Amino acid sequence: MTTPSALVLPLPVLPLPASVDIREVGLRDGLQLEDPLSWDDKLAMITALAATGAHRIEATAFVSPRAVPAMADAEQVAGVLHRWPGVDWSALVASPNGARRAVAAGMTTVEYVVSAADGHSLANVGRRSDEALAQVADVARVVQDADGVCEVIIAVAWDCPFDGRTPPERTVEVARRAVELGADRLCLGDTIGTTSPARVVELVGAVRAATPGIDLGVHFHDTRGTGQANALAAILAGVTRLDASIGGLGGCPFAPGASGNIATEEILYWLDESGVRTGLDLELVLQAAAVTEKAVGHPLPSSLYRAGGPARSLGRPAER
Repeated sequence: MTTPSALVLPLPVLPLPASVDIREVGLRDGLQLEDPLSWDDKLAMITALAATGAHRIEATAFVSPRAVPAMADAEQVAGVLHRWPGVDWSALVASPNGARRAVAAGMTTVEYVVSAADGHSLANVGRRSDEALAQVADVARVVQDADGVCEVIIAVAWDCPFDGRTPPERTVEVARRAVELGADRLCLGDTIGTTSPARVVELVGAVRAATPGIDLGVHFHDTRGTGQANALAAILAGVTRLDASIGGLGGCPFAPGASGNIATEEILYWLDESGVRTGLDLELVLQAAAVTEKAVGHPLPSSLYRAGGPARSLGRPAER
């Protein structure tokens, strides 16, 4: 008689893509909760991250320096990015005025944040969600008139720290309206790190159905240890544009309890081990993490950074 423990079940073959496009967000999202860095430390981080092979890096945010002191040097940061012409550098903005500042500083890829829930929108930008959404048209016009690309990031796409669960239909409506108002591409943000793989697949499918032909990215926080699982779920659902932060740094200053993003080196590790191309070099990413740790002056939350790289880099086992 065969017992359940003796059953052999076939393992599913995961339909992983050939490549995934990782946007490094450590310089903006990763630093926005940190004390402002010295210019030498900021430049060292920029240099180290540019050397990793990253194709896309979020460099800074053109927002109020009173609200986010760590981004007060946005124009200075933008002024040195021409040294690495092979990188698509981007900047985040929260208003049309921020978009004008970004374009004037030479940025051509601009991200505009719209919260899907009123509670977070009021805390983040002082406007209700629909008011912030209406400004997509002005932001897109500013960016596109400069031959740039306007990406709308939908914050609290799954859950809001003030309003609770965000109804999927609300996020879908924000996405649909953003595209109608001129957004070139979209990104769904799990701002407080509460979503789960099944909810990721559900919302990705719904947003894609409502905005056909629009590039869709995802931005996960690892607040509850589910960030990498959610990243895998998104990839299996067909998303190939993901945000990650060096060392797992980050969080939203206007979302209580939000902690760091998924760590760049951790997602890179399992993608590399799974044969998925990213263009990033893990050893150089780990070196950039070391530069970042020195710059911020405290240990990084990344498990991989603490443990080291892949097994092949850990030396030979002792002979017995």
